[in-house]
Amino acid sequence: MVEGKKILLGISGSIAAYKSILLTRLLIKGGAEVKVVMTPAAKDFVTPLSVSTISKNEVLSDLTRNDTWTNHVQLGRWADVMLIAPLSCNTLAKMANGLCDNLLLATYLSAVCPVVVAPAMDEDMWMHAATKANIEKLQSFGTRVIPVEKGELASGLYGDGRMAEPEQIITFLETNFFFSNELKGKRALVTAGPTHEPFDPVRFIGNQSTGKMGIAIARELAQRGAQVELILGPTSIEVDEPRIRVSHVQSASDMYDACLKLFPSVEIAVMTAAVADYTPVSFSSEKIKKNSETFTLELARTKDILHALGELKKPGQVLVGFALENADEASYARKKLKSKNADMIVLNSLNDAGAGFGFDTNQVTIFENSGEEIPYGQKPKQLVAKDIVDRIIKHF
Repeated sequence: MVEGKKILLGISGSIAAYKSILLTRLLIKGGAEVKVVMTPAAKDFVTPLSVSTISKNEVLSDLTRNDTWTNHVQLGRWADVMLIAPLSCNTLAKMANGLCDNLLLATYLSAVCPVVVAPAMDEDMWMHAATKANIEKLQSFGTRVIPVEKGELASGLYGDGRMAEPEQIITFLETNFFFSNELKGKRALVTAGPTHEPFDPVRFIGNQSTGKMGIAIARELAQRGAQVELILGPTSIEVDEPRIRVSHVQSASDMYDACLKLFPSVEIAVMTAAVADYTPVSFSSEKIKKNSETFTLELARTKDILHALGELKKPGQVLVGFALENADEASYARKKLKSKNADMIVLNSLNDAGAGFGFDTNQVTIFENSGEEIPYGQKPKQLVAKDIVDRIIKHF
């Protein structure tokens, strides 16, 4: 949580500076106190008036003004965290080499608080050896670097270099610096991602799950103070965070075994993984050749993890399941809630645009065993995770 935290936001000269306005707004909305320092070049992209109006604090950019010195030392001591977003290629190079020709750099060099940066630049600049070396130097100083995103760039190209979205930046701050104690002492089990059910050495049955929703929930539980066991199916997303221990699995059977082993020792279990309902009956040790126009694959039902945990559930444990449907969604969610002995079912509808596999957003309705049904609008998955964890906490 950023509530009550003091954030010193540095804005450097990048087209991504427009995101700093939304970032400031979200920090203020979350209850943080925000002071802003801008480089002279940043003023070409956003105005100090816009940012000062949102932050409710004067924006600083000059080392001196009207024969008065701006106390950059005090700024670095005031903040709980100094966040530079966006971090341009130019400011990165200056920071890495200790240059000090503007107020932002002077404040960075005298800051005693943790420093976090969110780079933003074109892909070719981001991939350049000099940039990589500068990033490594910053990290060696203890500066935390928020990974860049892949997407459309100002040049019109598509690739790495986009600044992380404001919601992701706030989640990074909360996860790495602002833990709360609401779930302190609790252990949580989260499953995420797909499962792969192989039928020869190179082919498998799978689905389009990326694991984003489950990983967001694992991060939110950890941020609230829980120790999290994340059982993660095959996905390209890396999770390397405090309070989250990751176990990688491939198949539904692997995930079943891992869950049953851990479930007795946790108070919270959130089953977000898209586990295959069926698995091939047999496995060919050699790659199957395409010798005919048709191919028949015999499948068998996999073990129902949520149902198994529901049967094992003891008083004091909260069990949460997910349902992804496209017809008669509410009725199915209610039946699943009862038949699985779950405390909550989180329903996603394939009929909602921007919800389901692969998206950064989601739209859910939470069904609880008390009979309560809570619909939510479409939000980034990090904020959906907050809603879900809020409801979990109410069960305690």
